[in-house]
Amino acid sequence: MEYLSAYLQYVVHSGGDGGIIVLLDSLLATMEDILSLPTTEVMPHLLPGIYALENIHPLLVHFPIVLLSLFFITDTAALILKLPQWRAIAGWLLYSGTFFAGLTLMAGFQAAATVAHSEEVHEIMESHEHLAITVFGLACFLSLWRWLGKFMLHGAGAYLYLIVAAFLNILLIFTADFGGLMVYKFGVAVQAVSVQQSEHLSEHQHSH
Repeated sequence: MEYLSAYLQYVVHSGGDGGIIVLLDSLLATMEDILSLPTTEVMPHLLPGIYALENIHPLLVHFPIVLLSLFFITDTAALILKLPQWRAIAGWLLYSGTFFAGLTLMAGFQAAATVAHSEEVHEIMESHEHLAITVFGLACFLSLWRWLGKFMLHGAGAYLYLIVAAFLNILLIFTADFGGLMVYKFGVAVQAVSVQQSEHLSEHQHSH
């Protein structure tokens, strides 16, 4: 027992290979550092990436993409494999995706009105916005169809429903592409990299 106690003290205080002990010690030290900060500085240290955002649109945008894509995949598989329980899951994925699409759209309107952008980017932003509105509208339409017209989700109606869902997901891809174009090509809402950092980045290489 004395040997175990001495070993634990060694790995914690000397930086030895202590596995979970060293990890726990590091976590506790980090928490202690954060708790010692003034209240206004806790968020920048705890979640620096989120704190650096100009708006919450980038934080929300992944939810409708994932949920609406999973809805289409699950609903298609359920129809082909004749799994009614999967169709129920697909329905809730659609409802959740529609809800987050609405939140993302509202955050997108706020972002468009506040972030600095050029005239060239404005045209891309307009296309992105119009597609996003269409995606949300189609998601609402499919949600209402599913909620109120369950009797129409059989036979030819089920395949027509999937065609509309497929069209929604195609528009979703183009919507995301325009968003990515604004960020990764034109750097909208991204802080510029300094010249000195750019020189270091050109020299940096990853080895895998």
